[in-house]
Order: sequence, then structure tokens, then C-alpha cells
Amino acid sequence: MFEPLFQYIENYSSMTLTKEDQQLIQDAFKHKRLRKKQYYLQEGDISKYIGFVIKGALRMYSVDQKGHEHIVRFGVENWWMGDYESFNMLTPTKFNIDAVEDSDLLLVTNPQIQELQAKVPAVAAMVRMLDQRSNIATQNRIHAAISLTAEERYQHLQDTYPGFLQRFPQNMIASYLGISPETLSRIRKHSIVNKKVG
Repeated sequence: MFEPLFQYIENYSSMTLTKEDQQLIQDAFKHKRLRKKQYYLQEGDISKYIGFVIKGALRMYSVDQKGHEHIVRFGVENWWMGDYESFNMLTPTKFNIDAVEDSDLLLVTNPQIQELQAKVPAVAAMVRMLDQRSNIATQNRIHAAISLTAEERYQHLQDTYPGFLQRFPQNMIASYLGISPETLSRIRKHSIVNKKVG
């Protein structure tokens, strides 16, 4: 159960975890199983945990006044899921997170991750690297939303996270890209035709 997390921490920190480090990590995290469509976090709640995805797929989204869903991120194996603002500031979340597939997560609280950072150098290094990558990903996502055409956003997703297109239903992909399912369908048809012609 913990092996993927240990591997992830070592990869991101470029450090080797000792047996003591591993034990501290195991003591801090707890396992949570989610069934497909089960909520991990609901709008208005405080995100007490951040979760490392061992198995499965989740989505994080908001719902507007008209009842339309707006997906801000997906999470699959070896990704972290949670509302970082709510987790760090202890404010009610604006988002829902639910499981798109049956999922297994390892959850940790804010005080526990702070304690781990103080005791395990590899965890501190991993968190620093995660913060950097998260900032870059957010910047890229904002740039894509305001600068790229629908076709370019789809192409970028296909190039960056091709697995998402297989794992998540088309209506969710469309929501993530900020386009209608009809537009996505047209783009995909056009993309397939171009591949055949090319």
C-alpha cells in the first residue's frame, strides 16, 4: 500500500528513505477507499486532509448558479488531491472532489505533514518540489484558458496527459477544457481526420 508513496517521495526529493522515515510516514498517513461517485470533499467543508492517489481517478470541480460543473483538475495514480487553499487556510472549500473510478488514497492532515517535514528531510524536499510544480502547472493552466483556442487546449491535453482521454468521460474532458461536449466532439473528429490524412 505505501510502496508507491515511498517511491514518489524518493523520486521527488532525490533522497533515500530510511526504515525510520518510512515508519514515520506510515504512522502519519491513513488509508481511505472511495467507491465510484463517492465524495472525497464537498463544497462548504474544510479540507482536513490532502490525499495521495494509490489507485483510481478523481475530479475536482465547482458548480455554478445554473448547475453547470466546471472541472479544475483531475487526479490519477501518484497524484495528490485536495483543495490546497482550504487545507492550508482552514477555510470552507468552493469545490467538490469525487471518485470517477473506485479509488484508494493515503490521507494526511496539515499538522501531520508539517511534522513529517520537520522530521524527514526527504518529505520536506518533496513538498518544496511539489509547490514549485504546482505553481508552474497553475500558471500553464491559466495561460491555456486565456490564450489558447479550444483546438490548442485539446492538443495540449493530448500531448501532456494522453491517459486522461482514456480514463475520463468526454463530458468531463469538455468541462476541464472549458468547452461544450459538441465542440469537443467536433475537435476530436477533426483531429482523427487529420491523423488519417497525415
